[in-house]
Amino acid sequence: MKKHNFSSGPAILPEEVFAEAAQAVKELPGAGLSILEMSHRSPAFTKILEEAISLPKELLGLGEDYEVLYLTGGASSQFYMVPMNLLDEGERAGYIDTGAWSVKAVKEAKLFGDVEIVASSKEDNFSYIPKTYSVPADLKYLHITSNNTIFGTQYHEWPDTEVPMVCDMSSDIFSRPMDVSPFGLIYAGAQKNLGPAGTTMVIVRKDMLGRVERAIPTMLDYRTHIKKNSAFNTPPVFPIYVAMLNLRWIKNQGGLEEMARRNERKANLVYEAIEMYDIFQGVAKVEDRSVMNATLFLSDPNLEGDFLERCTQANISTIKGHRSVGGFRASMYNAMPYESVEVLVDVMHKFGKQHAG
Repeated sequence: MKKHNFSSGPAILPEEVFAEAAQAVKELPGAGLSILEMSHRSPAFTKILEEAISLPKELLGLGEDYEVLYLTGGASSQFYMVPMNLLDEGERAGYIDTGAWSVKAVKEAKLFGDVEIVASSKEDNFSYIPKTYSVPADLKYLHITSNNTIFGTQYHEWPDTEVPMVCDMSSDIFSRPMDVSPFGLIYAGAQKNLGPAGTTMVIVRKDMLGRVERAIPTMLDYRTHIKKNSAFNTPPVFPIYVAMLNLRWIKNQGGLEEMARRNERKANLVYEAIEMYDIFQGVAKVEDRSVMNATLFLSDPNLEGDFLERCTQANISTIKGHRSVGGFRASMYNAMPYESVEVLVDVMHKFGKQHAG
């Protein structure tokens, strides 16, 4: 029996996507070859890549001024590619510090220009999204992390600024409708809502590029990949193919509006259980709770082993929280079935009732 997988990533994909991808590993329909042995210059893969690029544009309503790229190196490579391409020496970029990933992004950005921490929730162990701050008008860009998997916080409203925003959306891209217009660049590791690990999506507004004086290595210049349609060198063929299948699934299910409806329903089920019993305590402030990653701990830490054992008996996998927070974390990305969340919440109800009062 397959486990109820609450991993923060790599995350689960829809069963239909697994089935199609498995078939393509043996033989891509109509091609006579496995997707794993197919030339990235072949007409069959060129068609796949074109659909993988057109679907995000359709789902997010991107205009002609935006390009969609499939790169490698994970979101971590974007921590340095962003400032390398967008920030000159002597220029300032603003970063809002909401957790481990923004901390790493700041570290890399400091190699290329001046960095201002516009706001931070570090003093409260990143349990909330900062809201009371001003954004200097002379910043080259403002960088945010839309969803924080470790601490379970998420932006529900974007910062109010005229400065172009750059956003790490690795863990909640394609989970809800959004207005892309405030963003000059969006990047996302695939392994949450997009596809398997191995490729990274970058959505960039073309007017953000070509404005720094430094020489940029060919492979690290976004314009290189725009000119070659993400195939300057051999791209990660299989992850791109699976991402295309998953994007097609999202569209066929009803698009981002339907993803948002399902995700909110799942998250509400978990948060209602947290609120119902004193034994459970939420990590994130209520107004900033993530729809993707519900984080919690027990009011009596001595009971953690018992709760984890109950989850294991219910065939629940990867429910422990990140080591920097502790407790537990339920990651509920697009493909997580509502029924799996019901299994977890049933365990929570039984455990909560046993330890009530």
